Amino acid sequence: MKSQEVRQHFLDFFKSKEHAIVPSAPMVVKDDPTLMFVNSGMAPFKEYFLGNAKPKSVRIADTQKCLRVSGKHNDLEEVGYDTYHHTLFEMLGNWSFGDYFKKEAIDWAWELLTEVYGINKDQLYVTVFEGDKDDGLPIDQEAYDHWKDIISEDRILMGNKKDNFWEMGEQGPCGPCSEIHVDIRPDEERKNKSGQDLVNKDHPHVVEIWNLVFMQYNRKADGSLENLPEKHIDTGMGFERLCMVLQGVTSNYDTDVFTPIIREIETITNCEYGQEDKTDIAIRVIADHVRAVSFSIADGQLPSNTGAGYVIRRILRRAIRYGFSFLNKKEPFIYRLAGILAKKMGKAFPEIKNQKQLIENVIKEEEASFLRTLEQGLILLDKIIADEKENTIPGEKIFELYDTFGFPVDLTALILNEKGLKLDEDGFRKELEKQKARSRAASEMSTEDWTILIDDLNQEFVGYDTLESMVKIARYRKINTKKEGDLYQLVFNLTPFYSEGGGQVGDKGYLESPNGDVIYVIDTKKENNIIVHFTKELPKDIDSTFKAVVDGKQRYRTACNHTATHLLHQALREVLGDHVEQKGSAVHSKYLRFDFSHFAKLTVEELRDVENFVNSRIDGKIPLEEQREIPMETAIEEGAMALFGEKYGDTVRTVRFGQSIELCGGTHVQNTGDIWHFKISSESAIAAGIRRIEAITYDAVKDFYFENNRMLYEIKDLLNHSKNPVQAVSDLQDENQSLKKQIEGFQKLKVNQMKDQLTSELEEVEGVKFLAKVVDLDAAGLKDLSFGLGKEVDDLFLILGAQSNGKALLTCYISKDLVDKKGLNAGQIVRDLGKFIQGGGGGQPFFATAGGKNPGGLQEAIEAGRNYIS
Repeated sequence: MKSQEVRQHFLDFFKSKEHAIVPSAPMVVKDDPTLMFVNSGMAPFKEYFLGNAKPKSVRIADTQKCLRVSGKHNDLEEVGYDTYHHTLFEMLGNWSFGDYFKKEAIDWAWELLTEVYGINKDQLYVTVFEGDKDDGLPIDQEAYDHWKDIISEDRILMGNKKDNFWEMGEQGPCGPCSEIHVDIRPDEERKNKSGQDLVNKDHPHVVEIWNLVFMQYNRKADGSLENLPEKHIDTGMGFERLCMVLQGVTSNYDTDVFTPIIREIETITNCEYGQEDKTDIAIRVIADHVRAVSFSIADGQLPSNTGAGYVIRRILRRAIRYGFSFLNKKEPFIYRLAGILAKKMGKAFPEIKNQKQLIENVIKEEEASFLRTLEQGLILLDKIIADEKENTIPGEKIFELYDTFGFPVDLTALILNEKGLKLDEDGFRKELEKQKARSRAASEMSTEDWTILIDDLNQEFVGYDTLESMVKIARYRKINTKKEGDLYQLVFNLTPFYSEGGGQVGDKGYLESPNGDVIYVIDTKKENNIIVHFTKELPKDIDSTFKAVVDGKQRYRTACNHTATHLLHQALREVLGDHVEQKGSAVHSKYLRFDFSHFAKLTVEELRDVENFVNSRIDGKIPLEEQREIPMETAIEEGAMALFGEKYGDTVRTVRFGQSIELCGGTHVQNTGDIWHFKISSESAIAAGIRRIEAITYDAVKDFYFENNRMLYEIKDLLNHSKNPVQAVSDLQDENQSLKKQIEGFQKLKVNQMKDQLTSELEEVEGVKFLAKVVDLDAAGLKDLSFGLGKEVDDLFLILGAQSNGKALLTCYISKDLVDKKGLNAGQIVRDLGKFIQGGGGGQPFFATAGGKNPGGLQEAIEAGRNYIS
């Protein structure tokens, strides 16, 4: 059975059981501070399990893109070494929100596996939660009784809390689960040893295939459990493992989910899969990781140095280094796999096909950049090896290479081993743990349970129509972070505060109690579909009715920037072409940032045309046309633009200004004329094929022009009030260039005169012509003098010092023959002498330089230099 059929049979089966079939949510999480990526099938439905929203159907089924690389579910380092762990995987799931429970979940799972997919019942085992004394939980007798009606009791195994009690985090909904395991060993092996002894023992051919979670408890902050008001079903079946079982192979990588990618890697690299372990691991790593990186990019997350982008960069760099080390690929090649991936998965996930060009561009640039890093790292590693006299390289130095320059430690270990050297692994691990501890401490957060004052699910946002309203606090809780200390999160029954989302920052403002006391709202965010207001203190009269007031100035400036972002999007498509797509945005009160797809730097003329287009719409005073709660299909038919990587509901809000119409939940001005003016402040590249524009509007533009005028008047003052300051500056530049050339001429003359003088001062020590002296030259002059003497004098060992612009300079030149004969190293010498001038440096064995902030130490450094020849 082909993988496309496996997926479709699952969805069709649950559709026949009256489940609504929904598309996969984007893999990148945007409104849950506990997650960077969707790491399980249930993650997109957390708001329903938490009771913060009502699903459109009480029965849902889907196939969800998931990523597990960090945090609790960290599978990254296992990927490639076994045949069943992945970074990106599909999770087939069916869900019940307060509808059916254990009996139906168990019956339907068994029916689908044995009757639809035709899996041999004798190959299946199930586990049931055995209970837990610490939590006061008994055996899950209900599940056990249902299972024994359809499978022999010797195939029902007891599982402990670790394996058979599922929790979404330290707090929140949880419950016992039943796992279904399949034994795909050959018949002879199964006869000799029962599969029940291998369940949950990490056997590659006795694996969990489906997990049925029975959500019936809530874990509180103090660790205790309470019953949920409604019981839910949350199931997850690994698509790749299911394909392995149904296609009669013993490795996920031998299924048609992966074989087309593996064949393509073989073709590109001229390496054959299945011949050597190291090669096989590398090919599996690349086949897996290109899927994770590609889907992340398609969902809007580009590789970067922070947050979720850093995770994606780590995954891609792991794939690159495996290709570099084990497949001998020293040039970009992983990007070429995007085509076969789009062809294979584009029908089920159209975004991977639609974003194929972007995926190729981004991966190719990332590959080229990291390969350059590897080259630089190899040079730095060679220097570390040359400087170290012991056979074991200190872990601190290797960690610096890893942490500062991004050079992989496993590649370092491989190179050291080839050279007969050892890596101080304990030292490296200690430094790594220190870094992790610092990171954990910086992000550490404790969260108390919600205190419920009003059990109100229908929190209403009224901020489109008003900036203040009378509210009651529905719930609150205390949190503590390393950075902010104690904070309170307040949820109102209704709110005028806009929560951070769609690129727009959250509102700030205040809460006024009946007696006039004021508490400031310092931020507003959305968490699992509820709007959360952050304060530094709690109101004293918590049950009162409060006046909630949004900071009107900040909201107005933000609204100007958000509307300008829409107009900018329209302008770019008009000026550059319809290929332009929004790839990200940030809307603040002081500025806006807009990322978009385009293949080249914008010219001055294009930037001017874009500015003029936006400002003409501002001058046109186009009114806002807004539609709320309209069907998604209707909005798309009317021409509204949906942004990739965003999650939309069945009903949406559209924002129109003339011909610009977008799906948007943000706040906007009532008329484009309110913006006053639009000014681009910068345009740059952030990735291959992705450009970024930063711009300002409204009073920020006034401030910009005021500051520019002030600077212009100051420049005119310096130019004696020239009527043409541009020409005056150009004349100054020409004059400056002419003077520079004259100085260079004088400098060369000075170097030549000094060269003749220093030649006569050379002293010969054991066949070496040596001189150490402080001279009056700049850095370029020192280099010219050193190489000039080197050309004319054999066996030269020269140390020169100089003072330039208040800084100390040192230069060491050693004839190449002396480097070999005497074992001298100019780089090491300047590093040693750099201590005297409170600085450092380096270079090649025959020529190196150092700089420092203590010119007073120059003479001491010169004297110390004599020790190398005496």
